[in-house]
Amino acid sequence: MQVSSNQYNRWFVLAASCAINLCIGSIYAWSVFALPMQEHLSHIAGTNIGSLAIVFTLANAVGPITMISGGAITKKIGVRNVVRIGGLLFCVGMILSGFTKSLPELLLTYGLGVGLGVGMVYGATVSNTVKFFPDKRGLAGGITTAFYGLSSVLIPVIANALINNFSIVEAFWMLGIAMLLLIMGASFAVASCPDGYAPTGWTKKEIQVRDIATQNAVQVSVDKTWREMLSDPIFYIMIAMLLCGAFSGLMITSQASAIAQRMVQMDTVLAALIVSVLALFNTAGRIVSGVLSDRLGIIRTLRLMFVLLIVGMALLLLSARMGAIVFIIAVCVVGFVFGSVMGIYPGFTAAQFGNTNNSVNYGIMFIGFATAGFFGPTAMNILFNNTGSYIPAFAVAATLGVLGVVLSFLYERATKVQHVSE
Repeated sequence: MQVSSNQYNRWFVLAASCAINLCIGSIYAWSVFALPMQEHLSHIAGTNIGSLAIVFTLANAVGPITMISGGAITKKIGVRNVVRIGGLLFCVGMILSGFTKSLPELLLTYGLGVGLGVGMVYGATVSNTVKFFPDKRGLAGGITTAFYGLSSVLIPVIANALINNFSIVEAFWMLGIAMLLLIMGASFAVASCPDGYAPTGWTKKEIQVRDIATQNAVQVSVDKTWREMLSDPIFYIMIAMLLCGAFSGLMITSQASAIAQRMVQMDTVLAALIVSVLALFNTAGRIVSGVLSDRLGIIRTLRLMFVLLIVGMALLLLSARMGAIVFIIAVCVVGFVFGSVMGIYPGFTAAQFGNTNNSVNYGIMFIGFATAGFFGPTAMNILFNNTGSYIPAFAVAATLGVLGVVLSFLYERATKVQHVSE
């Protein structure tokens, strides 16, 4: 049964979700906070406490926990309340981080508080928005995740200004309070998408015809619970593709400035600019690929991104000899591919396993991203420390790009076999 769209303005929901994601995406501005906070805590402790990288790692690792649990309670309390609970957890974690006096306290407030809050809010806003756009899943997922990525461009500028004019402590307080007000205000425009929702003039039959016409392997399927999804072999192909696509992006993002300085001898100013360029192409990729996936088909678009990933890694391998221009092009390609994969996957998950349980299903799928977030930067560190070169890490990422292409064909074959059997 389809629900009329007359009583819902899905574009307001999209706009509010984008504003909320712009706030929680500030988790990727951690590098701006890290050094000042390290100096602050070292001053309190009276000794150098070392790198705070573990804080960022923990914050990213715990996200799937609340994406899944938040998705599970959405039907009971509504998306708006899930966003408010997650937003409160995120903002309070940010504010309390300014009061911390040791690394364990920071791990509790920022690593757990901010990280768990981000997972709950991100899962709710993205999954709910995609449900409102069954006719434009790629576009909706691309735009909502794009604002999450755009935060890594805008927030560092604001945070730097606050730190320089006030202090790291006050920067945490001010940002936390400002984001709390924005998230709570925007949450009033976030409505839960009802089961069976359909925009005016759209029917499920039309999307099936279009999917077949574009030779997209994804068919509008029966809604599956998380248990049914986990029993479907296609899920494991999809999560493996997500890991392959996110691995290189997270690997490069974690050390873009250091790579630029060591490989092509950029100065610190240009190296910092590379981080912003990477973030901009990450954002652009989420929107462009969303549009492409709606027009060309999801699997075609993903396959194209894996081919571009291989090209990007090849350019990085060559940039040590060919210089900064090739390196910049490579970073743009890698950022675009990373953003594209992340923009496609919310709609991809909904298209494969249905809208009804997508909040939980996408949270489970996101474990692939969290896994890549751990192994990507870790592999780069290990390989660089053992060889003194980034080339082995680039080769590993290129190999995963090849694997992604193979998996895309395997996925297509598996869905065709499944469709025939049904």
